[in-house]
Amino acid sequence: METRQQGAIRTMCPMNCHPTLCGMLVDVVQGRVVGVRGDPENPDSQGFLCVRGQAAQEILDNPQRLSYPLIRHRRTADAWRQASWDEALDLIVARMHAAGREAVGIWAGHGVFSTNYGTRINSHLLRRFANFYGCQWWNPTMICWGLGAFGLGVTGVLETNTKEDMGQHAQFLLLWGANLASQPNTARHVVAAKRRGAYVVTVDVRQSEAAAQSDEVLLLRPGTDAALALALMHVIIEEGRYHHEFVGEHTVGFEALAAHVRAYSPTWAAEVTGIAAERIVALARRYATTHPAMIVLGGSSMHKGTNSWHAGRAIACLPALTGNLGIAGGGFGPRHGSASHGQALATITAEDRRPPGNYIPSQMSQITAALCQGQVQVLLLFGTNMLSSFADSEQVATGLGRTDLVVSYDVFMNDTARRFADIILPSTAWLEELGCKATNTHLYLMEQVLPPPGETRPLSQILQGLAQRLELSDFYPWDSQESVINALLDHPCTGHATVATLRQRGGIAPLQVSHIAYPDARFHTPSGKVEFFSARAQALGLPPLPVHTEPSQSVYPLTLCQGRTLTHFHSFYDHGRALPTLAHLDPEPYLWISPDDAGVRGVQDGAAIRIYNGRGTCNARARVTDHIPVGTVWMRDGWDGLNGLTAGQAVLPDAAVDLFGFSAGQATFEARVEVALQ
Repeated sequence: METRQQGAIRTMCPMNCHPTLCGMLVDVVQGRVVGVRGDPENPDSQGFLCVRGQAAQEILDNPQRLSYPLIRHRRTADAWRQASWDEALDLIVARMHAAGREAVGIWAGHGVFSTNYGTRINSHLLRRFANFYGCQWWNPTMICWGLGAFGLGVTGVLETNTKEDMGQHAQFLLLWGANLASQPNTARHVVAAKRRGAYVVTVDVRQSEAAAQSDEVLLLRPGTDAALALALMHVIIEEGRYHHEFVGEHTVGFEALAAHVRAYSPTWAAEVTGIAAERIVALARRYATTHPAMIVLGGSSMHKGTNSWHAGRAIACLPALTGNLGIAGGGFGPRHGSASHGQALATITAEDRRPPGNYIPSQMSQITAALCQGQVQVLLLFGTNMLSSFADSEQVATGLGRTDLVVSYDVFMNDTARRFADIILPSTAWLEELGCKATNTHLYLMEQVLPPPGETRPLSQILQGLAQRLELSDFYPWDSQESVINALLDHPCTGHATVATLRQRGGIAPLQVSHIAYPDARFHTPSGKVEFFSARAQALGLPPLPVHTEPSQSVYPLTLCQGRTLTHFHSFYDHGRALPTLAHLDPEPYLWISPDDAGVRGVQDGAAIRIYNGRGTCNARARVTDHIPVGTVWMRDGWDGLNGLTAGQAVLPDAAVDLFGFSAGQATFEARVEVALQ
């Protein structure tokens, strides 16, 4: 298509810091991008663009950029040679034929969502390809928000109120594991609510960026979120502060829950969580008596480790107990992967075309085992650094080493590609293809601004090339990327929008959604009510009521947590290391450790340390800070070796992971560690 050669062009930031998606203006002079800035007319971001977005310009004309297909016949750094697209695709298809369709796996990450987060165009195309061909396909949500959302879904509260509703109506905000570094657009609405007089509380394992916006901060031990929620319910029910009418009309299992939480007193929870009993009581009373009250729940980081999905399950009961669902300013605020009421798109995944087969479930532990056992012989990686996103990465590395052919499609090299890829396919970046994104309230068109450099290609062309060679004649019935987007947007939620109508509206269109979740009081359960007691969970062999489980004993005394920073989000652009601005701001891994924990180990601030357990070792520097409690250590995710410390056991049974149409098959990621000087 024709590209734009001059002027300020509207697009979206390619970093995908969901649920934050920011509008961007790209300044183009004589066909070159000379600057990027926030778009003040974007209704979601209103001109905001963080350092990650500002650094996006450095993707273009970057000397580390992948520009041509590469092939190597031994896995060493000096073995790469440039190849043609025909040679690369022919080799892939030959190996696919040799392996057989069930031994071919597709795994995608955020790198292929840089122009279509929220609409998931590329995810739809990958799933469609897997269905037509009949190979393995695994749902990417398992590495991110899926496990926490599983707990919410079992209870019945997957929808969220919008950030706009939060800023305008919430009188109490509980930021539970919600780090505003990963959703900065939410922060503005937190501040707006606070200016109106809303009381803001942060619950987390460390003092994150959210703490600065809070009236009160409660730091708990990792993996004890469910215990805190159970104690809050104990107080609310024991003192009769629950909403009798809502509980009576819209919930199932209240009597069972009331009997169940009697054992979970604030005194008990204080011993478990490390939060004083009187503070737990005060929080319960404030939450129950301030209306409307909203909880902003963290995405993936708080659901890694002991109790995992139980946190979402227990916290999900709180808005129902207090009558905070289906009202302005109540329920849950924006979280990773959530949808507003009525938010939906059409589908092009062609599930009816999937042939019978021996398919590996979207379960992280099962995928790792399949790689190690040679069940997957051809692995197609799209926009992902598998070693940084999977737990127990040393086992993953063992499996990748046994895989006959590993293909990596990305903008830059990453650790998985450097160590294990046999074929590199160069990806277009966000300004080099037509795209469309969606937030919880709006659609955004992303026009193609630049021609693809070198021999880079968009994903749709690669899948078409593979499909033609595999004789999947009707895989791609569209005449253009624009037609693919139109097919997905053909839904009442979008007003049956098209690329053409979006262009007519300046690239922005509101979705036809409710700012209030569950306005009809019909919830995501078989009963249509909030299920304190879940027969569905019981049938899957899971606890029917929310529970807390004690962590397993370990010889390693420190609990390792991981999360986001303002300079990093997922594995984009080799974890930001390919972009000079981000690499300068975040040049090496730092481990947050309390002064007491550092002192007994002879560790000073800035010291070179090793973090280790029975699974592996990760080198870092110490950041000695009182912003983290004794017994807990924290690191930004994505660093080499970090996931070698994490446990890869399954959390849920295979039968449960796809219950809601997204995968909750995340491993535990539990990591007890020790720290010593290098």
